[in-house]
Amino acid sequence: MTFSLLSASEQCRPKLKRPHILLILADDMGYSDIGCFGGEIHTPNLDQLAKNGLRFTHFHNQARCCPSRASLLTGLYPHQAGFGHMTEDRNLVGYRGDLNRNCVTIAEVLKQAGYSTYMCGKWHLTKYLNPDQPQLNWPKQRGFDRFYGTITGACSYFEPTTLTIDNKRIEPEAESYYYTGAITDWALKYIREHDYHRPFFLYVAYTAPHWPLHAFEEDIEKYKGRYDIGWDKLRQERYKRMIELGIIDPKWKLTTRDSRVPPWEEAPHKEWQARRMEVYAAQAEQMDKGVGQIIKELEKKGELENTLIFFLSDNGGCAEEITESWFNWLLHGQDQVAREFTRDGRRVRFGNFPHIFPGPANTYASYGIPWANASNTPFRLYKHWVHQGGIATPLIVHWPARIKTPGELRHQPGHLIDIMATCVDVAQASYPQSYNGESIQPYEGLSLVPTFDNKPLDREAIYFEHEGNRAVISGEWKLVARGKDGPWELYNLDEDRTETQDLAPKYPQKVKQLAQMWYEWARRTHVLPWPWNGT
Repeated sequence: MTFSLLSASEQCRPKLKRPHILLILADDMGYSDIGCFGGEIHTPNLDQLAKNGLRFTHFHNQARCCPSRASLLTGLYPHQAGFGHMTEDRNLVGYRGDLNRNCVTIAEVLKQAGYSTYMCGKWHLTKYLNPDQPQLNWPKQRGFDRFYGTITGACSYFEPTTLTIDNKRIEPEAESYYYTGAITDWALKYIREHDYHRPFFLYVAYTAPHWPLHAFEEDIEKYKGRYDIGWDKLRQERYKRMIELGIIDPKWKLTTRDSRVPPWEEAPHKEWQARRMEVYAAQAEQMDKGVGQIIKELEKKGELENTLIFFLSDNGGCAEEITESWFNWLLHGQDQVAREFTRDGRRVRFGNFPHIFPGPANTYASYGIPWANASNTPFRLYKHWVHQGGIATPLIVHWPARIKTPGELRHQPGHLIDIMATCVDVAQASYPQSYNGESIQPYEGLSLVPTFDNKPLDREAIYFEHEGNRAVISGEWKLVARGKDGPWELYNLDEDRTETQDLAPKYPQKVKQLAQMWYEWARRTHVLPWPWNGT
């Protein structure tokens, strides 16, 4: 990246001591998808951001869209914010499907500290999707000065549902509309129109590369033939590159292929299978293109040097297969994620079926188990689960004014709850004890600023729970279980971060100690046994 010449007015602007903050979130992107984390997808802008910043190899999310976004924006574990699951209201403290009044968002905190606050993209933090319903937990009501995006969690890239400007519902108009590009355009608009006498907080929440698999044909064509090698060789190639990049330790074994997935040589419908990954890659590349445009605009404004940028994903790659059982929910569920017809009157063909090649607006598909397994290389399991495949996040941090060792890796364990603490730290903001007459829970995270100088974080443990999947990471140890009836498994992450050697039988006292820590945390943060409502 090179700095552009500045206009006279830009040269005369006072230099801000506090940084602008740009938070960029990818959706359902696997740990190894982007180039700087070992992927083959063309992501030159993110790779350059990593080269000029830091990559965090041991960062974690909350395994799924809503819980992760709640933690990211509030600095709390999701149940504390009301998002122990998704946007259904279970009439339980930790499971309201709406942000509660005992938490504040980063936008609310920074706005009180004098920041302008903007958001574009996916919100997914309220059960109320329509303008005639309560809007207490829409972006404008949770601290953002301006908002463009979708209130729901998934939608067509060509004609998204619940598209909103501030509090007003709109419809995409241009025939060439593509949601990823529109999110970028609004980010650019905010940057261009901002009053640079004050700092800004800009949250860019892309839906890429979340299903449905939608991309323009010319973007898909770039990847034609790239995935004909199949998922087995792709995983091996990524694993090798990750070792070369220092992202993973060579002593960590590549996990075995998901048992539900056949060897590529035996897989039927290879052309269709490869097409699924081609579209996914095109979606990810378009997001990278948008990141590049945003960076270029910050350079043009002379503001890149003092902008703290975070880039990360909300969870691991998604193994959800869209089958006939989904159709009623897609079209008629409360989440409003799909339309029956395209804008030009074509009926949308739903599902992962070999006779339906994904990509166009009249398809609605996902890349499924085999490619999600590759996205999460070298780990096992996926979004929903709290094994490493579900919770490992590729985090890039870029801040030229503060980071003095660009290109380095950081291995300190971190979590989404740390983003609030970091923003409060660098913005010199005051985190409130009360807000709008309600008492506010203290944030749970730690500032990442010490790690910029490669200092350790004084952290006891990080905790996880989603749909009965549960885990605690403390030091080199991780205790994890799959589902409500799954036994505790114990791993030494220093020796085996890919979770291939269960040490629970060998160290029962360590299991007991960590399990006790997890149960104490669960009681404190409103976690309930799953399933607690019979579903």
